[in-house]
Amino acid sequence: MRQKIITKWKNMRLFYKILVISTLFVFILLLSNCKMLFYGIGQGVGQIKIIVKAKPIEKLLKDTSVSDSLKEKLLLVQAIKKYAEDSLGLKPSKNYNTLYDQHGKDILWVVTAAGKYSVQPYMWKFPVVGEVPYKGYFKIEKAEKEAMKMKNDGYDVRIGTVSAWSTLGFFRDPILSGMLKRSEGMIARLIIHELTHSTLFVKGNSEFNENLATFVGNQGAKQYLIDKYGKNSKEYLDYLGEINDIELFSNYVLHGAQQLDSLYQSFTIEPEIKKEALKKAMIKQIVANLDTIKFYNKHNFTTFKNPKKLPNNAFFAGYITYHKQQSDLEEEFIEKFKGNFKEYLNFLKKKYEK
Repeated sequence: MRQKIITKWKNMRLFYKILVISTLFVFILLLSNCKMLFYGIGQGVGQIKIIVKAKPIEKLLKDTSVSDSLKEKLLLVQAIKKYAEDSLGLKPSKNYNTLYDQHGKDILWVVTAAGKYSVQPYMWKFPVVGEVPYKGYFKIEKAEKEAMKMKNDGYDVRIGTVSAWSTLGFFRDPILSGMLKRSEGMIARLIIHELTHSTLFVKGNSEFNENLATFVGNQGAKQYLIDKYGKNSKEYLDYLGEINDIELFSNYVLHGAQQLDSLYQSFTIEPEIKKEALKKAMIKQIVANLDTIKFYNKHNFTTFKNPKKLPNNAFFAGYITYHKQQSDLEEEFIEKFKGNFKEYLNFLKKKYEK
């Protein structure tokens, strides 16, 4: 009886929290426009459905019908989260204390866009968070509708799926079952990435936010594996191989974005048909030259190398959002802070939270 009352009280607290946040969000949106209002309501409903259906880890660990392998993964996420808070200095939170079962399906689609002859991401404006270079949807049909609208307006567009996201403390973010299919190092990278967002978020500066989260995720996972297994361990060396491949590919795409930017900057009054031909030829060349890169693991790169659907400016713009500042962040982290995460994050908080 007592447990039922506690559960009911927790559900009521969640309901009222969602109600207050939703009311505030709706009020802000009403001051904006109706389209944004409907979008906000749709996203709120999608988020609430996931939160309500997510199951507490405490209950899953006690459930005899839950496999030992799943329980091990859930305990692993909790250990990574504790390490991120205690050793890296990320903000303590109540995130990742529940699990949402995706049943093997994608649940969030993100639309990104860039100009026809530009690799700079298109920015959507939102209340509270400011400008962001993506727009998410919990229904693929709505994402496709947004993508078609942007395409008709003359933009290069891409629809991608995401494996995790942060609500910046507005809600208690659950573990998504899809996260758990990764290696330990890549799970750590993902969890640390998202916890970084709830530790430091600079309004209207998505490129910095995503680059910082990517950097802390990459480097934090390295330190986690070193402390747990050692530098000569298979776990650490395999992660180095994985992350090295990601960095090689990211740097290659960034270099391609620079080539495209130089091409677009050279355009003057050329006919449209010539611009399109030059753009297509350069992208084809960038894709073809990927074969000159030697990776740790074998990769198919089916999306990037699909001859029927070449990557467009939106694809290249996405890598600028997440990877452009990696070298600068690493240099500052190593030279000024000697690899000390807590000191570096405290410095950044003081710098940006003014």
